Amino acid sequence: MRVFYIDGRWVDASARPTRTLFNPASDLPYGEVAMGTSGDVDLAVAAARRAFPAFSKTSVTERLALLGYILKAYERHYERFVAAITEEMGAPVTMSRNAQAACGTDHLRATIAALTNLAFSEPLGEKTILYREPIGVCALITPWNWPINQIACKVAPALAAGCTMVLKPSELTPLSAQLFAEVLHEAGVPAGVFNMVHGDGPTVGTAMSSHPDVDMVSFTGSTVAGVKVAINAAPGIKRVAQELGGKSANILLDDADFAAAVPQAVLACMDNSGQSCNAPTRLLVPAARHDEVLDMAAAAARSILIGDPREPETEMGPLVSKLHCEKVRGLIETGRAEGATLAAGGSERFANTDGYFVSPTVFGNVTPGMTIAQEEIFGPVLAIMPYRDEEDAIAIANGTRYGLSAYVTSADAGRAFAVGRRLQAGMVHINGAMLDAQTPFGGYRQSGNGREGGRFGIEEFTEIKAILLP
Repeated sequence: MRVFYIDGRWVDASARPTRTLFNPASDLPYGEVAMGTSGDVDLAVAAARRAFPAFSKTSVTERLALLGYILKAYERHYERFVAAITEEMGAPVTMSRNAQAACGTDHLRATIAALTNLAFSEPLGEKTILYREPIGVCALITPWNWPINQIACKVAPALAAGCTMVLKPSELTPLSAQLFAEVLHEAGVPAGVFNMVHGDGPTVGTAMSSHPDVDMVSFTGSTVAGVKVAINAAPGIKRVAQELGGKSANILLDDADFAAAVPQAVLACMDNSGQSCNAPTRLLVPAARHDEVLDMAAAAARSILIGDPREPETEMGPLVSKLHCEKVRGLIETGRAEGATLAAGGSERFANTDGYFVSPTVFGNVTPGMTIAQEEIFGPVLAIMPYRDEEDAIAIANGTRYGLSAYVTSADAGRAFAVGRRLQAGMVHINGAMLDAQTPFGGYRQSGNGREGGRFGIEEFTEIKAILLP
């Protein structure tokens, strides 16, 4: 990828420095991506600024039609997205087809449904009218772990609100982003409304988040990077919406069906090779059943089929990069050094492969002060933590700096709900309930601010104006 998308056309970036792209399943290079500069950002932001006056005045009907064209174009290229995501981040092809690529259609449909029903003006009392207006030029910075999910859940609502934008996708996963830009071009998005510049966070991300002509930054990534984005945006008093890290607790209450819940908990943690911010990575269980659960979890982890992500039977692929793989292995070693019981997996190199694989790893006897109980590992590592009683479970669950998701399982749905109400998390899953694209996605504390998904995602890209009548 040696082209950017600026002002409705493909811009030659062959003169820019490049980053080699490696297939995470083989450690073999498969291409290069051009690394943009602050000058490229200036051009893209200027195009978005020029396009904003006209696009911000389009009607809801016009924007609905545009989103419909985008959805149809996305569906025409669906299998290309599946192949791209499998190659660039190593997601198993079945997962790429059924989950990763499916997020694009899910968010487009959810945004269309939300826009159809969203009121952009409404009365407040007898003498005030409230209006929702597009906030302006938006900088969208997206991660590699769910590449199309995060692009679609930012671009679609920004378009729905009437905003223009510049996207910086992760430099680790540019293939699917390039395809998404092709889809928007094919669908007829007006010139300058959507722009894309490849590059890294310190260069392109910083230029976008600090740019004086950017009105809002929407960022998804690590909490450390999120702090830098907020600092860069602060002098301009920009709105900053962030979806950051997580260390989600999965509480099995003492009346849960452990035979069913424990294997499900393991699979949920290991999904996407553990590279999900909302992964239930801390499994909280009654102390009296800890050893039993540890054996069950270890058996479930060892049964996961790891291998070539191109094969349909593969359940878990590699991590995204060599650097990230080394980080995860290092944290596994930290868990062992701090006294946690390693029951499955470990930091050893997986099988005879040059890819970035880490075996599904299960630790037991994890205490709240351990590093693996507090740090977001972002890999296939489950920490099993014993609790004394319900109050202790709630305290442990709330005892991190994060607050993205939480999970509660009980034979009594009402009891699970009552526990869920006390958990400090933006999303609480009761008895295996799943997310959908209309659900507000976001968290408490250092898991970020703002919400994505459905009408909440559209509202994030709007300002509220009150007109007061005499």
